[in-house]
Amino acid sequence: MNEIGDRKFRANRDIRAEEVRVIGEDGEQLGILSVPQALRIAEERGLDLVEVSPGARPPVCRLMDYGKFLYDRTKKERLSRKTSRASEMKEIRMHPKTGEHDMDFKIKQMRKFLQSGAKVKVRVRFRGREVTHRELGRQLLLRIGNETEDIATVEQYPQMEGRSLLMILSPISK
Repeated sequence: MNEIGDRKFRANRDIRAEEVRVIGEDGEQLGILSVPQALRIAEERGLDLVEVSPGARPPVCRLMDYGKFLYDRTKKERLSRKTSRASEMKEIRMHPKTGEHDMDFKIKQMRKFLQSGAKVKVRVRFRGREVTHRELGRQLLLRIGNETEDIATVEQYPQMEGRSLLMILSPISK
């Protein structure tokens, strides 16, 4: 018995049922046959008998080239894993006293990250007594949210986490 992903397929002599519904290589129904009869037909055609639906009564088997089937299946799974990319998270750190030019540069970086499809976590870190002026950090994050609203949505609004104020931006899906 071979495994592909989380499915298991029985082939040829591994099939345990007495009788099976057989489907030919081009999709035509060959009817309900005993396993030895179905195996004989598969051998005559140079193919394998593969159990595709073991839960059915009787189980459904298909005549196919089993090696090619496994190869195509793993190739499809690999391709789907390659195309489905987990969302990347980038982080930008700043302080409430960050200068104007530095802010512009960091916003430019955020835009670049968002356009590439990554989420951006913006963290304003408070040092010492700066934590008493949380509203400065909140204004900073709201300004960033306003300046990037054309390409991003605020996924998580400014929220305190320890001595930091966090906001998460995610790209607008097209």
